[in-house]
Amino acid sequence: MTVRLYDTATRQVADLVPKTPGQVGIYLCGLTVQSAPHIGHLRSGVTYDVLRRWLQHREFGVTFVRNITDIDDKVLINAAAAGVPFWSLAYANEQVLAAAYRSLNVLPPTYEPRATGHIPEIHQLIEELLAAGHAYQAADGSGDVYFDVATYPEYGQLSGQRPADMQPAADGDPRGKRDPRDFALWKGGKPDEPVEACWASPWGLGRPGWHIECSAMARRYLGAEFDIHGGGIDLIFPHHENEIAQSRAAGLPFARNWVHHGLLNLGEAKMSKSEGNVLDLAAVAALGVRPVELRYYLASPHYRSRMDYSDEALTEAAVAYRRLEGFVQRATERVGQVAPGPVGAEFAAAMDEDLNTPQALASVHELLKEGNTAYADGDDDRLRAALAGIRAMLAVLGVDPHDPAWRAAGRDDQLRGVVDELVALALQQREAARGRKDYAAADAVRDQLKQAGVVVEDTPHGPRWTINGQ
Repeated sequence: MTVRLYDTATRQVADLVPKTPGQVGIYLCGLTVQSAPHIGHLRSGVTYDVLRRWLQHREFGVTFVRNITDIDDKVLINAAAAGVPFWSLAYANEQVLAAAYRSLNVLPPTYEPRATGHIPEIHQLIEELLAAGHAYQAADGSGDVYFDVATYPEYGQLSGQRPADMQPAADGDPRGKRDPRDFALWKGGKPDEPVEACWASPWGLGRPGWHIECSAMARRYLGAEFDIHGGGIDLIFPHHENEIAQSRAAGLPFARNWVHHGLLNLGEAKMSKSEGNVLDLAAVAALGVRPVELRYYLASPHYRSRMDYSDEALTEAAVAYRRLEGFVQRATERVGQVAPGPVGAEFAAAMDEDLNTPQALASVHELLKEGNTAYADGDDDRLRAALAGIRAMLAVLGVDPHDPAWRAAGRDDQLRGVVDELVALALQQREAARGRKDYAAADAVRDQLKQAGVVVEDTPHGPRWTINGQ
């Protein structure tokens, strides 16, 4: 079997051919931690986590690198506004991001480097570009070092733009640039910036530009050439265009494939802190949506599609997941624990063809119908097969209800534990009433639970309950 992905560079779906057979190296541009993450950011984490899980299911070894940009203009501005050191703000937001990823069952990366931890590698790459004639130090005494776009004829190919049509790079004083499109590799320290945000360099005190850090860290952890570079479509230009230019100008083959995911929009604009139109995990929880249901929602559309957020769409996804979860629970109660089995052929074909999760999920829900029929017919063999298949496919998507990650202690789980105990107490009272043949009292307990949204179903193994029948 061959996994096929859409390559932004060639603009076509093609076979993934790893540099090293059986091994895939992935570099995902992580967040700039100037603020806490919102669910638009988390779509990226879920998307590439699903890709990673599918490649591992296809028995590829995966080295997954996701960086943290912890020094940047926005970090410095927000830290100054908050009256805290830049590193304090960055670290606090990084911890919030890590907790958000954990809550959505995003596997930890193989490596998660920070930009500030790789200053020597960044210096080395800049020195190589200077030696090759692709970079220059500004003549204005600022200490800035710029990439010379005119020396790289292929500039603009990834984004499909002509350099003549590009806007100036707004990352340095244009008076120090040979060409307005030249972008900063190193930024000289400014008098109004904190001294702790500067590092010694051959060009004076300063800090790295945004783009150079990713090229340096990708080489450090994946080598001169690796298989997949990922990120949102908003990073194609200028970030990824600049990464290609500086890396290949330095003689690095760099990424063999470029994979970009669509954005999550709120209204007509992408979800963005600067636009003030964001939703975080707390806002989603306030809607009564659990992290596993949010993950299901984020993984359901094709990764390259634009997502237009609405409360209704999120709720519909949560209900769809609860149907699957309810089946897994009912089937397990009937036949006992069943390990995930092989995924369905249609599911595999969909995932192999550019990670087509909508088509893959359609096959999951078809198997759900078969499983429900087997449950109703009392056919335990068919029920076990359906349960094993559904669990396997949901595991690839990171939403298997039996995954221990979803049982990790958290506020929602603690609340569910309290609910469990209260419902169990009510059911004990119901059973006691039935034991003394006070059926009116037993029915009254069941009706009171139903009014509270708890539906009780009597089974051969005893009563089971669900919230709103899900």
